[in-house]
Amino acid sequence: MRGWLAALLVAMLGAGLNGPAAAEDYPARPVTMIVPFPAGGATDTLARFLGERLNVVLKQPIVIENVGGAAGSLGVSRAVRAAPDGYTLSIGTSTTHMLTGGLYALPFDLLGDLEPVILIGSEPLLIVGRKDLPADDLKQLIAWLKANPDKASIGIAGVGATGHLAGIAFQKATGTTFQFVPYRGNGPAMQDLVAGQIDAMIEPASNFKALVGAGSIKTYAVTSKARSPSWPNIPTADEAGLSGYSASLWYGLWVPKGTPKDITAKLNAAMVQILASPPVTQRFAELGIQASPLAQQSPDALRAYQKDEADRWWPIIRASGVKVE
Repeated sequence: MRGWLAALLVAMLGAGLNGPAAAEDYPARPVTMIVPFPAGGATDTLARFLGERLNVVLKQPIVIENVGGAAGSLGVSRAVRAAPDGYTLSIGTSTTHMLTGGLYALPFDLLGDLEPVILIGSEPLLIVGRKDLPADDLKQLIAWLKANPDKASIGIAGVGATGHLAGIAFQKATGTTFQFVPYRGNGPAMQDLVAGQIDAMIEPASNFKALVGAGSIKTYAVTSKARSPSWPNIPTADEAGLSGYSASLWYGLWVPKGTPKDITAKLNAAMVQILASPPVTQRFAELGIQASPLAQQSPDALRAYQKDEADRWWPIIRASGVKVE
């Protein structure tokens, strides 16, 4: 009888040890990072780059799982449903983890069903035009748009995408009207911009690096509040005469709601260490991404920023009447 009780006690203790892992034991197996886009895009590239660094710090493989569709909401939904044990991470952008809340009737709480880990960084948008556009600076561009209401064409990477909403905000800030031309991504839109088939674009700056270098398009302003280190010679919208106009594509990392706080803290510490490393600083500069300031790298800072951004953009989305099928 005593032997049976001893065996039962050992089994119970063993079950306790095999329960939710404490931070010092985490991770004990590979970790999945869900990318809410198909392979090959900017977010996927960033995820794989950071995953390699997390592998070194956490000493476990980081498995990238691409779950695209519905502007990223399918991948986010997959992360929301995952076990809150630290073995599923959700990387995404301002589109997938903020804007979709204003565009879709989602089957989950976008701001509440994932726990923030860290605000990774952001990338400004760039206001550009075709090479022969009769405007050489932002003030002239705005004047030209006002002189030609509803005649200009602005290429966007899809209805409801970052550039589309930034364009709607631009119309509101400048009192201009123009036509949006949706494409299946920025690549085809940029081809038409160079060919003169459309007049302008407002999209993440890294898309235009080669075109700007080749002198194939005109640049008017970056939409960050300060000049971008990747684009030091291009003025901000504020500097160019459009006071208060700003927009960016930002990246963050989340885990499912209910993930133990000590595990979230360990993931955050690992990411803070990674973002401070020289190879990451160099790679981010190449990608045109600015790492978030250290003071904004806490989970609470991402939670507050995500809510502030939703409070800013969701009313713009709803007032615009944008419908995503």
